[in-house]
Amino acid sequence: MAQKMVTSFRRSLSFPNPPSKPQKALHVRSISLPTLPHPIISHLKDKIAELKTWRLGSESGSRTLTWLCDGLNRLKSIHESLDDLLFLPQSRESLRCGKYFYLTEKLLEDFLRLVDVYGMFQMLVLRLKSEYSAAQIAVRRKDDYKIAAHSKNLNKIAKEISKLIPNVISNGKLTLDPAGPPYEYDDEAELIEVINDVVKVTVLVSVALFGGISGSLAFRRTSTFMGLILGKNTSKNVTVEVGIRKFQEINLENYKKMHELEDCIVEIEGCGEKAFRSLINTRVSLLNVVTQ
Repeated sequence: MAQKMVTSFRRSLSFPNPPSKPQKALHVRSISLPTLPHPIISHLKDKIAELKTWRLGSESGSRTLTWLCDGLNRLKSIHESLDDLLFLPQSRESLRCGKYFYLTEKLLEDFLRLVDVYGMFQMLVLRLKSEYSAAQIAVRRKDDYKIAAHSKNLNKIAKEISKLIPNVISNGKLTLDPAGPPYEYDDEAELIEVINDVVKVTVLVSVALFGGISGSLAFRRTSTFMGLILGKNTSKNVTVEVGIRKFQEINLENYKKMHELEDCIVEIEGCGEKAFRSLINTRVSLLNVVTQ
């Protein structure tokens, strides 16, 4: 009888254990979920405000390569924070089922257009780097015919980069429509607003990037065409850059400094690639919110 009691006792211990573990895990998970507004939103707002302050550097004559790459790195950090925010269950539920869910699709369209623009920019930078390397060889060999041909091609690529600007400034126009559902600034409205602010600062940095490269004297004979390219699409709040200082100091007639510009192109390519990847990740996360 004693052995049977021991056997029964052992079995009684083995059965309750499996269900008790998931119950404990569920309890821990439930108390770990924060409620909106989440600290990530405050952190994201601070980063956005800092990036807007970064933009003022171009007005004080600090439009340098370091300044531009700093802006791209800041933008990358903002998109990474937004990506974290989009993984929160509360954020996903609000964007999918909240009263402003109809705006999520519009934000998704903005991110899709931005990804497309940055994809085109990366291809143009590759062409720019290749063409500039060929121009260096022509200058070293003092081949005037090829120098003229490569200069023309660089000018053409710069124009193509400048044409990306109207495509990018058309984003970030979303507003919470008071004429729609009863407007009340709450956690859901704040979430939509902060995502739209990320789109706006992406536009801000992109204009500085595209305009800074395409308006540089190293690639163009003149930068006055920029206003003609933009026309009525130019927003009063968007100022087009007229060239990065380092690029302005170098041209195809100064062979000794041409390698410096090549290094600049490589650095911009790297910073732009990182920002591009973070933008893709954000777009994928937002798409998952809508489709899953």
